[in-house]
Amino acid sequence: MEEIKFNKSKEVSPLGGLKGGVVIINYGAGNIQSIKFAIQRLGFEAVLSHDEEEIRNADKVIFPGVGEASSAMEMLKSTGLDKVIPTLKQPVLGICLGMQLMCKYCEEGDTKGLNIFDVDVVKFDDREKVPQIGWNQIENLKSDLFKGINEKEYMYLVHSFYVPINEEAIATTTYGIKYASALQEKNFYGVQFHPEKSSKAGAQILKNFLEL
Repeated sequence: MEEIKFNKSKEVSPLGGLKGGVVIINYGAGNIQSIKFAIQRLGFEAVLSHDEEEIRNADKVIFPGVGEASSAMEMLKSTGLDKVIPTLKQPVLGICLGMQLMCKYCEEGDTKGLNIFDVDVVKFDDREKVPQIGWNQIENLKSDLFKGINEKEYMYLVHSFYVPINEEAIATTTYGIKYASALQEKNFYGVQFHPEKSSKAGAQILKNFLEL
């Protein structure tokens, strides 16, 4: 299992003049450095943290995730943040596995999720090549998260499990079947794709989230 390297610093740089700044949750299962660098390229700063107080005081929270669902959830539980994340009141963005862990249940590893999004995560049909790796289109965009993003814009994805179409979907993608590639429930947002790896359009989505 990957060694968790926590940043205990309490200093959070201002995010567009906002008091609390942005925190990327560091629980040992995230592509945290690439997200931090993407935010820096936008002219903002962020800290990596697993500290509950620091996360609660942030203006924006990013919940990343890379790897296998059950192992990632165990690492999240080891920090106690599985109880904290669903209670957050500020905008929260789950990315890739982070979004999947925010769902009710994931077939991968028979994993109970955080139940923020009332939907299960299931595996692609055997007829499709898995994982889906590479660029694919997003469409049916319904949120300010996609301000300035064109329908059928391309995003970068790497995943073997997906979220079926549901009432919380704010974007869809087709890979054999049409599925939900972004979700929103109140202040919680989730994207299946990697905005930090999706060129200018992905950077715009991150910027939109940071300016919500």
